[in-house]
Amino acid sequence: MPNPVELVIKPRTRDLGGFEVARVLPYAKRRTVGPFIFFDCMGPSTFGIGEGIDVRPHPHIGLATVTYLFEGEIMHRDSLGYELPIRPGDVNWMTAGRGIVHSERTRDEIRNSESRLFGIQSWVALPKDAEENDPGFFHHPENTLPESEHDGVRIRMIAGTAYGMESPVVTASPMFYLDVHLNAGTSHDMTNEHRERAVFVVEGDITVAGETYAANEMLVLAEDTEVTLESANGARVMLLGGAPIDGERHLWWNFVSSTKERLEQAKDDWKNNRFDRIAGDDEFIPLPEK
Repeated sequence: MPNPVELVIKPRTRDLGGFEVARVLPYAKRRTVGPFIFFDCMGPSTFGIGEGIDVRPHPHIGLATVTYLFEGEIMHRDSLGYELPIRPGDVNWMTAGRGIVHSERTRDEIRNSESRLFGIQSWVALPKDAEENDPGFFHHPENTLPESEHDGVRIRMIAGTAYGMESPVVTASPMFYLDVHLNAGTSHDMTNEHRERAVFVVEGDITVAGETYAANEMLVLAEDTEVTLESANGARVMLLGGAPIDGERHLWWNFVSSTKERLEQAKDDWKNNRFDRIAGDDEFIPLPEK
C-alpha cells in the first residue's frame, strides 16, 4: 500500500514582536492545502508580569484570517469598529476582502499577572470572485460550534463541513477545519470528503501507516487515500483542507491576491495612508522594505 503521507512539513520559527511562532504554511514544497495559504502555531508562550503581545495595526487584502486559541487571550480591534477579546475555543473569522486593518494585543488587565498564549492563526485564500468583497468580522463562541465524541475521540468543527457536521462560520469555498482530541490508545479515520487534506499535530504524537509524528509537524495527505490516525499516548490535532484554490495566489507581507498588480496597489495604498484606520489607535506597522 502506498504511503498516505505525501509530505511532512517541519515548521520554521519566527519572532513576532516578542513571542515565537512556528510557521508551517506557506512552505517551499507546498504553498497551500485547500484554501489554507498561511498557518502559524503561536506558542505555547509564557509572559511575565507587564509582558504580552503588541501586534500594531496592519492591513490585509484577499484573504480571511482564522484565529483559534487553546490558551490565553488576544484583544482584537479593527477598522470596522470591532473590539473584543479572542478566547480559547471561540472562532474569529475576519474577511479582509478589498481591505481591512486590525491589531492584536494583550489587555492591560492580563498583563497584571503572568499569562500564557497558545493557538493557531491561519489565512484562507478567498476565491477570485470574492477577493474584492467588503471586509467583515464574525465572532462565533465556543458553545455555538458543533461537537461530537466517540470511542475516546472528541471533535469540534471550527469551520466548513465534515463527518456530518457543519460549522456556523460562513466560508467562501468548500473546506474543513477541526480541533480533535485523541485519548491514549485511540484511533480516528481521517475524512475523505475533501480533495486536499492535512493534519497538524498540536500536542502529543500520532502514528500513521506505522510512522510516528510529533508536535508541530504537519502531514499533507495523498488524495483519495484511506488514513487512520492512531495515538498511543494521546494527542491533539488540527484537521484541515478543502477544495484546491482556483488558480495561483501571490503572497506578499499581509496581502494575498491572484494578481501581482493588486499587491502593488495594496502596497501603495498602505504606504500612502489610503486604508481605513482603527479608531483611537494611531500606531501602525510600516510597509516593509522587502
